[in-house]
Amino acid sequence: MLTLSSDFGSQYPAAMKGVILQHSDARVTDVTHSLPRQDIRAGAFWCRELLTQFPPAVHVIVVDPGVGTDRAALVVQAGSHILVGPDNGILRPVARKLTSTDEPKQYYRLTVESRASTTFHGRDVFAPAAVTIHERGLDRLVSTPFLTPVDTASLTSLRLPGYQDNVNEYTGSVIAIDNFGNVITSIPGTAVDAARISVNGQSVPFVQAFAAVEPGSALVTTGSHGYLECDVNQGRGECYFDLSTGDMVSIRTDTE
Repeated sequence: MLTLSSDFGSQYPAAMKGVILQHSDARVTDVTHSLPRQDIRAGAFWCRELLTQFPPAVHVIVVDPGVGTDRAALVVQAGSHILVGPDNGILRPVARKLTSTDEPKQYYRLTVESRASTTFHGRDVFAPAAVTIHERGLDRLVSTPFLTPVDTASLTSLRLPGYQDNVNEYTGSVIAIDNFGNVITSIPGTAVDAARISVNGQSVPFVQAFAAVEPGSALVTTGSHGYLECDVNQGRGECYFDLSTGDMVSIRTDTE
């Protein structure tokens, strides 16, 4: 399998698939092309959560605001999966999750042809590389000019935010906001065990399901990814709580 994830929307992914299908009969699967535009951290979060559900594959991941600059193009061997994308940090949280380890993956710098465009490496660099790896196998390419092993110390680092536990108060940040307006924080759901909590001073119920509150009512729950979400049943949590990606969030257990 060969998968594609990007922030490209509906048109540009077709060019990537066209390049792939010219040279391979691989089963091409679109994971998503609706990653938050040019948001590397949110893209890393979503790919980390989504790609772990897939069987072994070559995964192309492109959120690339630095396209056309001197940022490197990378190939990562992460267990039985292979990741292809830009060196802007987006691949590293995904690789850690796929291998369940901190950083024992092999990273390679991908040779970029001079004829590649400066605005569309998804089509001109990453899709062709994924085809080559899929057809020939990574092991046969590591000793060729196509790939050069690199030390992780020379690569762009990215770790998704964590949280702080300050005795009944947990401080984290908003990792992502999904299409329903659910605000996904960096605070794990296991941190809270209370009927009501306060989110940046607003008291709301902590429940197991959206339907536990009336439509239009605010809530906090543990999302399918294991993190606390600030939500509204049949509404948009981002509006109710006035939160955006990257904002700090403080969740306190109500003791009264």
